[in-house]
Amino acid sequence: MHENQEPTLLSRIVSIIFIVIGAFIAAYGLEAVLIPNNVSDGGITGISIMLSILTPLPLGLFLAVLNIPFIYLGYKLVGKTFAINSIIGIATLSVATSLMHHIPTIIHDDSLLVTISGGILLGIGMGLALRNGGALDGTDMLAVLISRKVPFSTGEIILVINVFIFIFVGFVFGIEGALSSAIAYYIASKVISIIENGLEDAKSVTIISKHSREIGQAIIHRLGRSVTYLNGIGGYANEPVEIIYCVINRMEESKLRSIVRQKDPDAFITFDDIAEVRGGSFKKRNIH
Repeated sequence: MHENQEPTLLSRIVSIIFIVIGAFIAAYGLEAVLIPNNVSDGGITGISIMLSILTPLPLGLFLAVLNIPFIYLGYKLVGKTFAINSIIGIATLSVATSLMHHIPTIIHDDSLLVTISGGILLGIGMGLALRNGGALDGTDMLAVLISRKVPFSTGEIILVINVFIFIFVGFVFGIEGALSSAIAYYIASKVISIIENGLEDAKSVTIISKHSREIGQAIIHRLGRSVTYLNGIGGYANEPVEIIYCVINRMEESKLRSIVRQKDPDAFITFDDIAEVRGGSFKKRNIH
């Protein structure tokens, strides 16, 4: 399917199925691992957990109600499809937490195992939702909106929001619960990143050297990656330069550094993280 084509009905159904599966996985992580062991999550989910403990109302109700404004934000910031997918995901999460509320706890009295396994389950669930065009928590959308009004990045705003949430958690679950919650949230965020971006962590590489052709050929033959040559003008010397551009994965970074160092120790080289690679051919020949 070309990028400019509308998604087919089948692809939309598949995305919704994965969002629903993700919501059930996240709910299981909350109800069977984290909450029974006095460990919370960050974001709107964390606030909902705290309110459900302090009041007789169920967690699913708070998840549904508190996320309503953020679904609207998602509609404004991202689009209708994202908002619809998020409604499905959050509604499923709300129902799933209610259905699993009395499910047996699978881990007892092992804070390390609780935080790791709970964070992984939560990350898998939320990552599946995000990868398929939806969301199970509205914190990110709020952070995007605030970042447009203040001189801070989205990541910094999310961090500040969660600091206050974990302080709140500390009053309810104690210091140990707050620290465990922060660790579980960190693990979940890393798992979400893996689910969204894949395991290879692609990097784009830009190399400027007087020996660009030699370096390029070495990358092709020794690393098995294709390269693109770009023409540029040096700002200081005002002379033409040839720029090498290629995409590698994180395991190949050391080998590429070695190739460049052998051909031109004075070469200028930069690495940038890439969230996703599409089009062309990212497959490679064997390294030798």
